[in-house]
Amino acid sequence: MPRAPRAASTSTTTRTSTRASTSTRTGATSTRGAADVLLLHGDERFLIDEKARAIIASWTTDLVSDFGLETMEGVGLTPARLQDAVLQSPFLDPYRVVFVRTVPVNRAEGLAPALAQIPPTTRLLITTAGRLGTTNKLAKAISSAGGKVEEMPRLVRRALTDWASRRAVEKHGLTPAIAAQVVRVTPPDLSVIDAELTKLAAYKASGPDAKLTPEVITELLAGGREDEIFKLNDHLLPHPTTHAFEIARNLTRSGVGPTLIAYRMARHVALVLQVKARQERGESLQQVQSDLPEHSFVVQKAFDAARQVDGDSLERALRQIRDYEFEVKSGQVDADLGLDVLLTRL
Repeated sequence: MPRAPRAASTSTTTRTSTRASTSTRTGATSTRGAADVLLLHGDERFLIDEKARAIIASWTTDLVSDFGLETMEGVGLTPARLQDAVLQSPFLDPYRVVFVRTVPVNRAEGLAPALAQIPPTTRLLITTAGRLGTTNKLAKAISSAGGKVEEMPRLVRRALTDWASRRAVEKHGLTPAIAAQVVRVTPPDLSVIDAELTKLAAYKASGPDAKLTPEVITELLAGGREDEIFKLNDHLLPHPTTHAFEIARNLTRSGVGPTLIAYRMARHVALVLQVKARQERGESLQQVQSDLPEHSFVVQKAFDAARQVDGDSLERALRQIRDYEFEVKSGQVDADLGLDVLLTRL
């Protein structure tokens, strides 16, 4: 006699019902798209920060409370703290947004265990202060969770010129020819190039007589004051010398924005921190120079600086620069005076 089909077990039915109930309450679906979990990494920090801002802006449009977004700094973040944020259920919002920014490359793999489970009600964005290898555990954890890992590589030569041209036309209303002139006389740093394009666009909009002739553009362009910024970074670690204060003040007097100076300082400290991690793994100067995209002389200077300072001090310096930028942008401190105070604290 044929057997009757077996009924589903009570426990299985209960579990299914519980999941369905939870999904109904939160409005979540059982599937997750790569657009909900992202890891942005690479050497082009400007592009990483810009894309992160755009993603967070789009994710937060549907939030109805201040509880829906949690922003955490990657420096000093523990796996337990990250896991708690990721697993937390939304309160009044349809989902939670967790933004982890600027994770040091040498700390990235330690956060991987925190992402063993990512609820459908959590949207997660992580950015790092550098490039991760293909075998990095954090990148693998993001991929295993159904997320997307995107690298922002350093733009050089034709790619840099094309980016500047698009930026000039689409954002600043300038011509590709102006962009090409900016690229010729400006260091290959996207933040500096964009700052120069912004300055030229502001001049153009200042009045009907403000014509951007090649001569005017040459006069307006600051050229990033690359030599002075390099000297400033050379006197920055392990603690800023009196020369650092003098160079920073001369830069601001010549028209370079204090927050741009702080950004360049942060990039230098982040590079030294990255090199420090490689030193601690026993890598030689030649190994580090071959792996990093920066000029070999720049890497050598960072290698020498890394021998004079510990990793904790470098991470603390990054936090202080981050706090300064936030205080300036929020109107809490004067940018010029705040830069002096920042140098005193480093």
